[in-house]
Amino acid sequence: MAARPPTDPPDGPPAVPPAGPSVPSLDGRQLRSGPLIVTEDDELIEALLKLCAAAGATPHVVCGAPPPRQAWEAATLVLVGVDVAERMASLARRPGVLLVGADLDDAAVWQKAVAIGAEHVVFLPDSEPWLLDRVADAAEGVGSPALTVAVMGGRGGAGASTLACALALTAAREGHRTVLIDVDPLGGGLDVLLGGEEAVGLRWPDLASSRGRVNAVELEQSLPRLHRLAALSWDRGDTLTIPVEAVRTVLGAARRRGGVVVLDLPRRIDDAAAEALEQADLGLLVVPAELRAMAASSRVAAAAAMRLSDVRAVVRGPSPSGMTGAEVARGLRLPLAGELAPEPGLAADLECGRPPGARPKGPLGRFCTAFLTEALAGAGLTDGGGVAA
Repeated sequence: MAARPPTDPPDGPPAVPPAGPSVPSLDGRQLRSGPLIVTEDDELIEALLKLCAAAGATPHVVCGAPPPRQAWEAATLVLVGVDVAERMASLARRPGVLLVGADLDDAAVWQKAVAIGAEHVVFLPDSEPWLLDRVADAAEGVGSPALTVAVMGGRGGAGASTLACALALTAAREGHRTVLIDVDPLGGGLDVLLGGEEAVGLRWPDLASSRGRVNAVELEQSLPRLHRLAALSWDRGDTLTIPVEAVRTVLGAARRRGGVVVLDLPRRIDDAAAEALEQADLGLLVVPAELRAMAASSRVAAAAAMRLSDVRAVVRGPSPSGMTGAEVARGLRLPLAGELAPEPGLAADLECGRPPGARPKGPLGRFCTAFLTEALAGAGLTDGGGVAA
């Protein structure tokens, strides 16, 4: 069977997210609707049913066109066979329509795609991996990806893990779906900082064999739930490395559900940290306002900048020599994300199991609130996307 990658139809509508997450079903119940398959081609139906099963989606099949209006409007994704496309032109335009076929020599396929408002023309079997991802995204209700922030320390003890925890705690407190991921095997464990080292849930060694695509909802539900956020950390065993493929898979799943993902990275950029940086939207380099810390931080900044274009300095004061945050950032040739004053009572809080950022009006809480407000607005995520359930 001839094949071709998915292609935008000429002059077709721009790609937009699938329909909303909760829609009325055909019998009136409120359910998440699965993909709608419309075709009379038995071979195509069999192929699409197998693909939906692999994606964990339950489709509704209509062997005839046009389908009922309610089914057309409710489906998260519509897969239309080329064989029935001409009978679909009378239906209202909607996002999430794909025209599926196998005949590359059908010159009329592009006109059919435009007539039904298809976002893509998909030729099987070569495009099955791409289509599998689209069906899985629809089944999971995927919208805009999460704002992903990578936090690194310019030198040992700079406070990167403290800031990462505080950012995640602030995002969760403000109602965003939040995942905190510890990518530093020698950092002592973010679950400890959150007071949840005994919490039930998966740790990195449990996910080391992850490959391909992990269901985002199932991943989040499997992680320890601490302070209204999901946290992925290390156990107390001897595992110190995780395959890059596992890091890529897990981070990709965490980001798909939207909201905020915070990554705590080691100073040494190993393969796992490099993968995490490449998935991040921006990075924060925590730098104490000291000359030696600046010297060490310059190397970390250079390594991070090779994989992430937006790296900003967070300067911790006070400076023994009176340097300002702007001077430290300028010396590192980084934009200044902000300055952090000492947090009163932080050491005592940690000993008592109170996590960093638990005080909204403290220096950490104020910095994190201001930073997230600006970063989410810059990413266009201030309209409620990724709000925690």
